[in-house]
Amino acid sequence: MKKTLTTKLGAVAFSLLVLAASSCKKDAVSANNNSKALKTQSLGKYDNGFFLINEGWYGHGTGSVSFYSFATGTKQDSIFTKENPGKTLDPATSTLEYGTIFSNKLFLVSKVGGPVVVTDPYSLVELGRIAAVGGNNWQAFVGIDATKGLLSSASGIYPFNLSTYTTGAKLTSVTGSVGDMIKSGNYIFVLSQSKGVVVLNVADYSVAKTISGMVVAFTKTPDGSVWAAGGTSLIKINPGTLAVTTIALPFTANSTWFAWHPGSITASTQNNTVYIANNGTFSGATTIYRYIDGNAASLTSPFITIPAGKELYGSGIGYVAQTNQLVVTTVKSGFGANYGVNDLYFYDLNGTQVGDLAYSGYYFPAIPVFH
Repeated sequence: MKKTLTTKLGAVAFSLLVLAASSCKKDAVSANNNSKALKTQSLGKYDNGFFLINEGWYGHGTGSVSFYSFATGTKQDSIFTKENPGKTLDPATSTLEYGTIFSNKLFLVSKVGGPVVVTDPYSLVELGRIAAVGGNNWQAFVGIDATKGLLSSASGIYPFNLSTYTTGAKLTSVTGSVGDMIKSGNYIFVLSQSKGVVVLNVADYSVAKTISGMVVAFTKTPDGSVWAAGGTSLIKINPGTLAVTTIALPFTANSTWFAWHPGSITASTQNNTVYIANNGTFSGATTIYRYIDGNAASLTSPFITIPAGKELYGSGIGYVAQTNQLVVTTVKSGFGANYGVNDLYFYDLNGTQVGDLAYSGYYFPAIPVFH
């Protein structure tokens, strides 16, 4: 379940194209000036940095969780299995596609028959799970309050009890494949393959509004506004009135539904600025645009052009509040062994590259996750 046209070809032909895979070794190269100890008091082993949720090499092994340390500028790999001996994210035919932290828990969501696993975000010790079952196709999670959330899937949305780690009856208000979800104010915003953005009332999950044509979602700016995109439009949704403001994009925001992955869109937590990748039909962006709310000229040209020969993979972008930077996950453009060439780039908010952690192995990064 790979993301770009090349990755979908890779999902079918990868074994034929790569006759001798390089070992999935961790590269201990530092990301240089990102090696800064930001914490003065530790909450646990995995507090001073962020997570990289990796799909894994489909059919050859499960997804994995890596941790990038601000203190050392390096990453640790396979930390879930290291912290939970005997527990796995099997089957190898599943794809670990989504992660998020909510209510002091890290949620790991797998597609294609894989499990949903809940862990402590500071120790990675497992707290509970929905077991892997063939036919399941979980896609994302959103928290509602301390005791409940929602899980999206290729067949709709299910309530998720955060005390028992069990699902309830599927919602009737939204049908078909649902991907990204986010909560703001009294509403939950979900991305439907067939209907675009569907806004649900928190109280009863009834539909409050539908915004068609949207295919990339979601991020939220400090004012609570929710952002999505589709076609040549970036939209801003008021979390109180649900009024929509449309901003023209200088490129086409393409769908990720063929092999779903989280949307390539993020926002600063310090000001109302949105960052969105200019993906091809199935991902593979080489440029990232910035929209400063109210400033149409800020979208005139790319904010970031990643180094030649590299392209975004998975969600591909995330905002790091602790360092006020953007992180970008890439692979080498092309087929086969190119997927084993990874770079984790760091950019300041002037669009200048300030760090690069290069590493080898067939990780297929899905999404960065931040405390």
